[in-house]
Amino acid sequence: MRVFITGASGFIGSIITKSLIADGYQVLGLARSKASAQLLTELGAEVHWGNLEDLESLRSGAALSDGVIHTGFIHDFSRFKENCEVDRLAIEAMGTVLLGSDRPFIVSAGTGINDSGQIKTENDGTASRSPMTLRVSEETAASVAELGGKVAVVRLPPSVHGWEQQGLVTFLIAIAREKGVSAYVGEGLNRWPAVHHHDAARVFKLAIEKGVPDFRYHAVAEEGIPLRNIAEVIGQCLNLPVVSKTAEEAVEHFGWLAPIVSLNCPASSAITQERLGWYPNQPGLIDDLKSVLQFQANQV
Repeated sequence: MRVFITGASGFIGSIITKSLIADGYQVLGLARSKASAQLLTELGAEVHWGNLEDLESLRSGAALSDGVIHTGFIHDFSRFKENCEVDRLAIEAMGTVLLGSDRPFIVSAGTGINDSGQIKTENDGTASRSPMTLRVSEETAASVAELGGKVAVVRLPPSVHGWEQQGLVTFLIAIAREKGVSAYVGEGLNRWPAVHHHDAARVFKLAIEKGVPDFRYHAVAEEGIPLRNIAEVIGQCLNLPVVSKTAEEAVEHFGWLAPIVSLNCPASSAITQERLGWYPNQPGLIDDLKSVLQFQANQV
């Protein structure tokens, strides 16, 4: 089976690429730079030149493959709205090529950042539209499925972590270093779900192997970690005070991240584990943070 992967050289995509190749799959990886192409070649993948804004390159990549995994996204939060539109057009372009076939299309999305505090499951729909939920990948995937595409969605939590980065927690670390304190909002009891990127990659692999079309999977290892716990680990490892901020103070302290920091958005993966036989086995977010930050401190 030949799989076309967008974001194939990225944080999660490179692990998916390596895993699929190890199991005998052929991987056609989208590359927009020489560095990405070199990494894909080293992993044993075939390079397909293009980018998420080059719709023809996406169509041709999908046409050359027996299945598609879409993990690519332009992570420039200064142009988030525009990049969400790029994402929508990219999914539509690849999806139209796959219509009327049995070729699976796996699309990455988010578990959502609604603030209900209820544990979100795979059976729950997408979050209500708001300026904080501009990503339309899941809705676009659903529209492709309605037209006859064999589509499944893998939802990722706000904290996809590993040695290189920790999802949105990466920005909390940067802000703590800049401001000289590690902060949370209020009592800091609001929770974020998390997953190690190696565990997340296995969900994508299993989804393309035996995923049910028009189904949502949760790549979630930990249902919800209190933000205060995260802030305390950051403060401890960076030797910084840990403080609470009011909602008003949070706007100035966290900047663009302020509306998200106080959200309470736990999520479950019980259905995913049952359907795919997926069980996370990598370090949790707190342990991973301690290892990474302590290692960085020892290098100074």
